[in-house]
Amino acid sequence: NPLTAHSLTVIYYIRYRIDMIKSLLIAGIGSFFGGALRFYISTLMKSLCGHGFPWSTLFVNILGSFIFGLLFGIFSRHGQQTNSMCLLLTTGLCGGFTTFSTFANEAFQMLHNGNTISFVIYISISLLMGLLLVALGYKIGI
Repeated sequence: NPLTAHSLTVIYYIRYRIDMIKSLLIAGIGSFFGGALRFYISTLMKSLCGHGFPWSTLFVNILGSFIFGLLFGIFSRHGQQTNSMCLLLTTGLCGGFTTFSTFANEAFQMLHNGNTISFVIYISISLLMGLLLVALGYKIGI
């Protein structure tokens, strides 16, 4: 009873769906731990630095940028950018750890409250240091 083209299409489709579910679970697990780590570090930093300037978000975004660059560089060096561990640690862990939406909201709140100087400093440091540290991490990793 040979497999027909339709049967093979169904088999490949099912396999694709199973692989997608596996990837979603891997990214989700990493994201859970990244988000929990961000919450812990943010809570700790707010208790140390206060609630005025968003030091905790700045710190996790800069640190996360470096770690992402480092990991992606390491995975790139070994040709492993598409494996499950890369997905877990970069998209999952680093994606859950860093937080662009919080960054955008805090920047908006600074503008909305008339803190233009803090706004410019915050976005400048976040973007420049984020880019520089992704590049540095990548260079070290590769």
